[in-house]
Amino acid sequence: MNSSGTARRNPFARPWMTEHGAAAAAGGGQGVKGIIAGGITGGIEICITFPTEYVKTQLQLDEKSGKGGTKQYDGIVDCVKKTVKQRGFFGLYRGLSVLLYGSIPKSAVRFGAFEEFKKRSVDSKGNLSPGGRLLCGLGAGVCEAIFAVTPMETVKVKFINDQRSANPRFKGFFHGVSLIIKEQGIRGTYQGLSATIMKQGSNQAIRFYVMETCKDWYRKGDPNAHVPKLVVGAFGAVAGAASVFGNTPIDVVKTRMQV
Repeated sequence: MNSSGTARRNPFARPWMTEHGAAAAAGGGQGVKGIIAGGITGGIEICITFPTEYVKTQLQLDEKSGKGGTKQYDGIVDCVKKTVKQRGFFGLYRGLSVLLYGSIPKSAVRFGAFEEFKKRSVDSKGNLSPGGRLLCGLGAGVCEAIFAVTPMETVKVKFINDQRSANPRFKGFFHGVSLIIKEQGIRGTYQGLSATIMKQGSNQAIRFYVMETCKDWYRKGDPNAHVPKLVVGAFGAVAGAASVFGNTPIDVVKTRMQV
């Protein structure tokens, strides 16, 4: 209120906050910060979990090659032992750079698309219906599959598969990508697109559905209620586990299509 007694209008007011509450997408600067933070967090997660991703991909490829020849690995432990023995500990990180380069773009597409779909789907109180959670998550997964995940995953699988050969051809990220495009064109980085769309669509549909449902349960239907970070982290772990169990079969199909 100013000296004349009239209320002063906030020049930075955001009307959507009163219309949709916490369900709406963040403002420009805040949204960009969220995307960058998500990308950095995703990068850290990739660095920690990539050896498991590497072993998973190796075993999936080994099952495919084993039908026409001799399988290289007897299981997870055997794969880790042989990889470390042949290429050292950092052999388990072959192809890591591919996922790191794609971390921020993937985060931008995933969360940007979800928030946009969510903003258009919430009711007058800012709540999202169960069906809306599934559809918004599905839409976010399809968007990230097309614009970020398919080329990133295709190149990753090709890098890991290249290491299986007696004489690996790829000398690094940029050399490997340039060689793939030279020999196969852009299409060579988009193998398994349909399987990736199904995988990411179902993955994010399950992930966001479980996440949003858990948060809504905690807030008891109030979209403006605060959810502690530790609780959000716990809900994220549950949502991530549910999404992995829900679409691993599609992931196996995708990996075999991308070699």
